[in-house]
Amino acid sequence: MVSHSSKTESKTRDLRLRAGIVSPRKPLPATQRKYRLGTTTFMLVMHIGATFALLPRFWSLQAIAIFAVLYWTTVLGVTLGLHRLVAHRSFLTPNWVEKILVLMGALACQSGPIEWVALHRHHHKFSDQPNDHHDAGRGFWWSHSEWMLHEIPVLKDSYRLAGDLLADPFFRWLDHWFLLLQIPLGLFLYWFGELAQVHGGGLGLVLWGIPLRLVIVYHVTWLVNSATHTFGYRNFDCPDLSRNCWWVAILSFGEGWHNNHHAYPQSARHGLRWFEFDITWQHIKLLKHFGLARQVRQAK
Repeated sequence: MVSHSSKTESKTRDLRLRAGIVSPRKPLPATQRKYRLGTTTFMLVMHIGATFALLPRFWSLQAIAIFAVLYWTTVLGVTLGLHRLVAHRSFLTPNWVEKILVLMGALACQSGPIEWVALHRHHHKFSDQPNDHHDAGRGFWWSHSEWMLHEIPVLKDSYRLAGDLLADPFFRWLDHWFLLLQIPLGLFLYWFGELAQVHGGGLGLVLWGIPLRLVIVYHVTWLVNSATHTFGYRNFDCPDLSRNCWWVAILSFGEGWHNNHHAYPQSARHGLRWFEFDITWQHIKLLKHFGLARQVRQAK
């Protein structure tokens, strides 16, 4: 049982930590204040497309089913593939399984795998410090999404942060051409929608399967950078603002147990207490059951 004094000391440390991390930040350099035209335009187009998808004329049971399957595929690709497998190597899989999981993650259009891993490793190294690219000390919206609309200096050092991936031609190709994955997906969805004569036609399935899915997955992923550094509770006194947020954990398949993750980055299991349900961890256990995951690391 934790004593009242221990709880008070922990709370005091937490308040001092927050006060130190959220100290006033220096203004961004002039080069970082400019918006990246390509990224900003792409995000704007995707959000407009997602809005159109919600029009009544594009609703159908098939569209909802397509969205659900692709949401599961994409989120799991990010959490299981890009994050726990590749970025942290918290477990190992056969090479063909790793490639499939990384392809699933690349469908999220959150940059290529090398860039994604480099940025994530940098975040862990400098979490909530001024040189963290989505530094929560700059505010909720900066850590949520604004950071990516500007120049990201750390990408110049991606070779140093993700050098293990640069040696693989598959990762290099996918890092450059990940956007092209949406083309065959879009063509298939349009063909199926027209063939099955669903309400909203092929365009409806494309809108639900690509822009609507991408936008929702984006915001769910971004909530791990923003909400879980703002809301929730802490199991561990990490030197950052990471917190455990149950509703983000549900949406992100377990990534919302973020304070646990920052305490034990190499752990394949993020939900460490009995009530911290971790969907991604359940998938890792399933892979292990079928002999497709080994050397699974857990917090001790």
